[in-house]
Amino acid sequence: MAFTLRSMGEAADITGRSRCQTCGDVVPGVRERGRIRLLAVLCDACWNVQANALAEEEGATAPPRGDPGPDDTRWIEPPVCPDCGAPIELYPTNYDRWVRLATKDQPAKDVPPAHRWRLVTAPGGAERIAVRLRGIVALPSEPVRPAHRAVCPSPDAGVDPVT
Repeated sequence: MAFTLRSMGEAADITGRSRCQTCGDVVPGVRERGRIRLLAVLCDACWNVQANALAEEEGATAPPRGDPGPDDTRWIEPPVCPDCGAPIELYPTNYDRWVRLATKDQPAKDVPPAHRWRLVTAPGGAERIAVRLRGIVALPSEPVRPAHRAVCPSPDAGVDPVT
C-alpha cells in the first residue's frame, strides 16, 4: 500500500485516510488530538494510553465536570475537594483529561514546579484549558495556578489509595 506524508509528519494512505502515528493502523478513529494545539494523530486506543499516562504524570486525574443539559433546573454547587472540603476549580487539559486547580493564582515562587499550571483560552474563546508549565522556568513573581493537591491542607491530598 502506498502512503503519502501530510503536515506534522502525519501519514495517510492513497485514499487520504489518516494513519495512527503510534501503531500505524488506518481506522476510522484516527484523528488529530489536542484541544489547543496538535499533539499527535492517533487512533482511539493509542490516544487513551498516551493521554492516561500523561494525566497520571501530571496529576490530571479528576473526573470530568458533569454537563447538566438544557432542561436541568437543579442548583449546581461549585466543586469542592473530597479531602478538605475547600472550593476547587475543574478544568480540562489539552489532552482531554481533567485537573483540580486552586481557585486563585499564586506567585510561581510559592508553588512547586510540578504543580504549576496556566489557564489558556481555547481557540474560539469558548472554554479555558489548563496547561501544565513544562520546559520553561516561570519568573518568581509570575502568576501561576497551583494544582489543588499542592495547597490542600489534608494530609491525604494527592495520595493514591493502596490497591
